[in-house]
Amino acid sequence: MAATNADRPAAARADEVWKVYGSGEARVVALRGVTAEFGRGRFTAIMGPSGSGKSTLMHCLAGLDTVDRGTVHVGDTEVSKLNDKTLTRLRRDRIGFIFQQFNLLPTLSAKENIRLPLDIAGRKPDPQWWDIVIDTVGLRDRLSHRPSQLSGGQQQRVACARALIGRPDVIFADEPTGNLDSRSGAEVLSFLRASVREHQQTIVMVTHDPVAASYADRVVFLADGQIVDELADPTAETVLDLMKRLDTQAEPVML
Repeated sequence: MAATNADRPAAARADEVWKVYGSGEARVVALRGVTAEFGRGRFTAIMGPSGSGKSTLMHCLAGLDTVDRGTVHVGDTEVSKLNDKTLTRLRRDRIGFIFQQFNLLPTLSAKENIRLPLDIAGRKPDPQWWDIVIDTVGLRDRLSHRPSQLSGGQQQRVACARALIGRPDVIFADEPTGNLDSRSGAEVLSFLRASVREHQQTIVMVTHDPVAASYADRVVFLADGQIVDELADPTAETVLDLMKRLDTQAEPVML
């Protein structure tokens, strides 16, 4: 019998993770013993005020930054023990990234940008999966266009398809709609939601936007480097209400 998602290790997890930057008077504790799991086939949003540690947590989970104490796993692999070469391979083969800046190569077409991670790895896309991703992203008639010929929303959907095409264990998205208008942002979030619902992709997204967070299955809230609350099946209203409640418990308020 095939293992279900519940039977398998979490797509990513942090166990008692501490991260400190600087020393002396410049010392900043970005994460304070954070423990969190991100289940397979789930869409999780990470929220919190500026300086709360949400982006630091994502960077540590993705192997983009090291931890000072504690452990980070992607699946059953302990990221914090990998050497640079193995870590690079892990990020290339098992992790997808979507950033606020689209990070598309301007001289390549949309198709070439989507294929780029596979080309670098010397892999060919599975034809059936390619069709599924391209149809989900809704840009089949734009594949020959370069980024300058695409709208911001279309460019970000190309970036989403690029992250998805290698079938990674988990996709980390850092403010993926931060540079988009509300309509384009909704298109990108709908695509991410569909990739979870229809294709069991795992997504961990940092956002400050309650509307963006409402597309997730679960929202984790950070403040001062610690997880202070979480919310299942969020709506924009319930996210905003909890953010306001947390803000009244902490000073200064920085949104």
